[in-house]
Amino acid sequence: MKDPNNTRNTSPRRGSPLWIFFAACITLGAAAGAAALAGLGRPDLDALLGNPVFWILGAFIVVGEMRPIIAPGLTETSGATTSTTFSIAALLYAGLPVAAVLQATAAVTCGIFRGRSPHRIAFNAAQYTLSLGASSLVLSAFGIHPSPTSPWVPGGRDLPVIALVGIAYFVCNVSLVGSAIALHERITLVRALRWDLPYQILVHLALLGLAPLMVIAMDRSAAFVPLIVLPFIAVYLNASVSVRREHQALHDGLTGLPNRKLLITRTEEAIAQLGGPSGGSLLRRSPDDPVQRVGLFLLDLDRFKEVNDTLGHPTGDRLLQLVAHRLTHSVRPGDLVARLGGDEFAVLLPTVRDEAAAREVAARLRAALSEPVRLDGVSFDLEGSVGIALFPDHAPDFELLLQRADVAMYHAKGSRTGVEVYSSDRDRNSPARLGLLGDLRRALDRGELELRYQPKIALRDGRLVGMEALLRWRHPERGVLGPEEFLPIAAQTYLMRAITHEVVDMALAQAEAWWREGLTVQVAINVSGRDLLDANLAETIAEGLVARDLPAAALQLEITERVLTGEPASASGTVAALTDLGVALSLDDFGTGYSSLVRLKRLPIEEVKIDSSFVRRLTGSPDDAVIVRSVVELVGTLGLRSVAEGVEDAQTAALLREMGCDAAQGWHFAHPMDAVRATAYLRQGMHAAGLPGDGGVFMEPPAPRLA
Repeated sequence: MKDPNNTRNTSPRRGSPLWIFFAACITLGAAAGAAALAGLGRPDLDALLGNPVFWILGAFIVVGEMRPIIAPGLTETSGATTSTTFSIAALLYAGLPVAAVLQATAAVTCGIFRGRSPHRIAFNAAQYTLSLGASSLVLSAFGIHPSPTSPWVPGGRDLPVIALVGIAYFVCNVSLVGSAIALHERITLVRALRWDLPYQILVHLALLGLAPLMVIAMDRSAAFVPLIVLPFIAVYLNASVSVRREHQALHDGLTGLPNRKLLITRTEEAIAQLGGPSGGSLLRRSPDDPVQRVGLFLLDLDRFKEVNDTLGHPTGDRLLQLVAHRLTHSVRPGDLVARLGGDEFAVLLPTVRDEAAAREVAARLRAALSEPVRLDGVSFDLEGSVGIALFPDHAPDFELLLQRADVAMYHAKGSRTGVEVYSSDRDRNSPARLGLLGDLRRALDRGELELRYQPKIALRDGRLVGMEALLRWRHPERGVLGPEEFLPIAAQTYLMRAITHEVVDMALAQAEAWWREGLTVQVAINVSGRDLLDANLAETIAEGLVARDLPAAALQLEITERVLTGEPASASGTVAALTDLGVALSLDDFGTGYSSLVRLKRLPIEEVKIDSSFVRRLTGSPDDAVIVRSVVELVGTLGLRSVAEGVEDAQTAALLREMGCDAAQGWHFAHPMDAVRATAYLRQGMHAAGLPGDGGVFMEPPAPRLA
């Protein structure tokens, strides 16, 4: 049974229903214990103190209370306390006074050891005394009055009596604890008991069923008593191993915080308790209280990559551990802090009053993070951006809550406000696109994403200067989808990072296959502005290159002009890391942003791609022709390579060649091809040129057009 007040260690408010209940239970328990002890005579005390069985039994009750058997999914407060077996055995064998004293001593010892508040210790002792008292009344009803001088050893015909004793203990104990929980949580007793009643029935059936065997062993010899404990030890050790394995599966190895899997479970439980996504009524603490909500925060550390780059990853790991400690000590009792990976954390508020209350918790988190940190002799400040989403205001389930908290977090990061609550006005996602997001999440697991490859051809001599990898999604119902149909929604969510890492892995795998065959072609992939906020992007690429034994020149990243001009402060760290790694950078869609000559000169790029919107109107629009010619001359002056996108006919290709454009790509040269056709394309070009392939692959213009 869930322990009352298990999330708080403070006394209930004086005069509250919970306070009155605690006071009544403690008073009745003390009275029952005093009445039982009053009937204990001098001979009983001598027999109690002189019999080693009672000393052994008392030790087992204390140990059983201190070391509950915790199965996976349970906690110390909800685990099975084996003291139940020994205290019932003491009741059957020597009567209520002995059992009550031993169990109360164990409850007080355990409470002091765990630092529980006095009111909790007193309630636990009273709860056990009253439960044992109810069982003693059953024995008395059948004329059974055990004592230390006249112990009772049940026989086979006494099993119905023992069953009633166990039922009385179970009903009283569960009712008392359940009532305390119901009053503390302000819910009905039925709801409090429903949480783990089947488990409690099963556990008490096993523990109470062993009590008569313990009595028989006690009656024969004190030496037999420890033998009964051996099964408990085996179960305890096995449960401990299971709990450790479960903890490893549900917690982050570095910080010890819950991971995404446990976060999902706890969020779904919180939603279910508040009415759930099925449309049930939401929980109210009382008729006068407002409807409660579930809050989910997504928190991302700002400029964390600078720590890793400056002080190294070991220091970065220590910083993450410090952040985890600060976050867990800044939330309310009962809230859950989880680490999703990298420098991303999530905070679950199982109940929160409204948006203002959620903002207060988020502000407290940011305030805790902002305290100066000193590691390895370096002092620096930490900041984090927090996005907030609430159930049921913003989403009906965990996945949408996380996605919308993610949208809010990136708005907080972009606007530099620090904390933002999700707003549909800033979310471009329609219901249909949100459904597509769910399909996309499953597509990553099923391997439905694939790459198509389109060559970039040198206009002067037909030499292949690279292959651009274009992402496609083979949707099981809608067929092959282009990136414009799913990447805009993914770019606002945590899925974008996973998609980018998947694309990097697929592109490097294909590059490895080509380079092993002697087709030493450079593969280009597109990265978004959100990708450049990923501090692990450069590290992921570096690890991929090393694992596949590829040089950095085998990969090129295409970055849009808007990214580098719109988020220079956020993206500069990742761009610098990629440049240091030796990965070539290409400025994509040039002409659609606002790059100045000075800024273009400062960017660490080797290639500029002229946007297809200008190229396609090249032959019909004099203004666009002037723009393209100016861009080609500007790029050439800076010593960069110019590449025209969207070349669809020979006339456009010839005009670009006359302008001095270095390279081009488009349907005139080749349609995007799958890996098999692209490999055949490369082999054909190398064979036509008669070259071994170690100096780059050459094509005879015009290259074949493959659908």
